[in-house]
Amino acid sequence: MHEFSLQNKVALVTGASRGIGRAIALRLARAGAQVAVCSRKLENVQSVAAEIESAGGKSLAVQAHVGRAEDVMALVAQVLKACGRVDVVVNNAATNPHFGPLLTADDGQWMKILDTNVMGAVRVCRAVAPHMEKQGGGKIINLTSIAGLRPAAGMGVYGVSKAALIMLTQTLARELGRANIQVNAIAPGVIKTHFSEVLWQTPQIAEPILSRTPLGKFGEPEDVAGLALFLASPASDYVTGGVFVVDGGLNVASAMG
Repeated sequence: MHEFSLQNKVALVTGASRGIGRAIALRLARAGAQVAVCSRKLENVQSVAAEIESAGGKSLAVQAHVGRAEDVMALVAQVLKACGRVDVVVNNAATNPHFGPLLTADDGQWMKILDTNVMGAVRVCRAVAPHMEKQGGGKIINLTSIAGLRPAAGMGVYGVSKAALIMLTQTLARELGRANIQVNAIAPGVIKTHFSEVLWQTPQIAEPILSRTPLGKFGEPEDVAGLALFLASPASDYVTGGVFVVDGGLNVASAMG
């Protein structure tokens, strides 16, 4: 379908070595995009790039730590040199070294989470926005979380960072709209990835969550990738500033009590 085609488009996905980032990279590639995948360790995304290319797509593996400004500038420069443009950016890289009451997190944990989850996205957006504006538009997709919409037990600092990412999304949507750059966010619930393993593999945590989830199951990375394709494609050209929840209904059920 033409509305969902990414032929002749270039996408950049951070944190693309596994889980949601990998699933999004593969989905965008299947839609025709040339996909640049990055993570802190090059070997982790080389396998994803190889997977894309073995399926007939085009990919570029790049090492970059979004917590370092110099890495982000080098990342975007490398993508522009190799691909000529950047049409879609997916800010997926994230970290969460703290699980427990919010006030038990030390300054180092706070700064690590905020620097990666919030400032990482800021750095990438700052680097790509001028190029998107020059080429006539683009798409920015930020991966936030339902923990950024409602407090989640043990995930206070992570939730604060994801709430900040939602406000970043909405502010950039307002500021970049005249440049034909659409900025949206995806807020997953519990998705079965290595990153969220403690939530879906610990029975005393998983069972209460499942009991409150209307669809009665945890999500898969591919469930998020489908929405990412919509937000990356021409089908969403009049959509900006949105926060799209992918959680099996958990957020709504929790709001209802």
